[in-house]
Amino acid sequence: MVVQARVQIGIVGKPNAGKSTFFAAATMKDVKIGPVPFTTVEPNVGIGYVRRDCPCKNLKCNPVSYLVLDGVCYIPVELVDVAGLVPGAWQGRGLGNQFLDHIRRAPVLIHIVDASGSTDEEGRMVKPGTRNPVEDVEFLEREIDMWLVSIVRKDWDKAIRFSEYGKRPLAELLMEKLGGLGYRRTQVEDVLESTGLSKKPPSKWTDNDFLDFVSRLRTYKPIVIAANKVDLPEGEEGYKALKKAFPDRIVVPTSAEAELALRRAANKGLIRYKPGDPDFEVVGQLTQQQLAALERIRDVMKKFEGTGVVAAVNAAVFDALRYVVVYPVEDEHRLTDKNGNVLPDALLVPGDATARDVAYMIHTEIGERFVSAVEATTGKRLSAESKVRDGLILKIITR
Repeated sequence: MVVQARVQIGIVGKPNAGKSTFFAAATMKDVKIGPVPFTTVEPNVGIGYVRRDCPCKNLKCNPVSYLVLDGVCYIPVELVDVAGLVPGAWQGRGLGNQFLDHIRRAPVLIHIVDASGSTDEEGRMVKPGTRNPVEDVEFLEREIDMWLVSIVRKDWDKAIRFSEYGKRPLAELLMEKLGGLGYRRTQVEDVLESTGLSKKPPSKWTDNDFLDFVSRLRTYKPIVIAANKVDLPEGEEGYKALKKAFPDRIVVPTSAEAELALRRAANKGLIRYKPGDPDFEVVGQLTQQQLAALERIRDVMKKFEGTGVVAAVNAAVFDALRYVVVYPVEDEHRLTDKNGNVLPDALLVPGDATARDVAYMIHTEIGERFVSAVEATTGKRLSAESKVRDGLILKIITR
């Protein structure tokens, strides 16, 4: 079996936006869910799944590191539900410092926004439609920016001396400050160049320069907006407002409560439902009240092509991070590993990854001994620098 570090996704937002419900629906892990701020104190960590059509339509897959249900692959990712964010979190207000530390490692975030406007900026319950969900997006990103500014500005005078008098590259010094946040030096250099700050002495940086630098750097850790509570009339209007306000962003209409209800019903054998499907089938004995509740959920699913929970996780991995799925095998003819398992593993890899990169992801030694690779479905030989593609079944040849 291939052992790969799972892609980590941070689930963020203000209290009572539906973060913990989204997390519970995506992972089926029991968490505290309540209508009070800071129900989540310590981060909840669980396994969710991205969804892809299975490439072995005419074969019986025998996956080891992922799941297959009725021709659909479910590939595991790690979800981290952290404490709710309130204004002033970057200064330590609420559980802000903990929140921000918990998202350090995640390369992508899903921001659960209360699209119905039924919670104020602190997460307190208010009349639906009272709060503009657009303000929640702006507020969270401002908090992250200010947190990053506080990291960059710490001991700035010392950094200035090293850069201006010690002749050390500014990007190198910034990387030392931003270590552990997942940014690459090339990204820091690109931001310095695009903002013109590469040509400006660090001693001359203004408050706006710091904000400009971190706000552009933040885009390398993309944020998917999950417009939650679209099952409410105000939620649908809020979703439209978010789409209009952020036309270039990924905004996914979501009903975490509907997804959680469907998964619980499916686990009890009352319905047949695959996570991410646009509909479900009733197969058990239900009361009239239960049937009515499910029909209300079905109406929402028809309108938005599902509940949006799996769609948001998919969007984070495949649209925001632009990852692809690669299936490594040892026998390119039978599509098996050494134990005869058909398509045993599914790797989530960056879309610009090469065949050699995949070899290193499987095992360092395999990467070091890499000779070439074979595209199993066509028999085409791939060089070390050949780019991989989504759904590729790959045989690695080593020395």
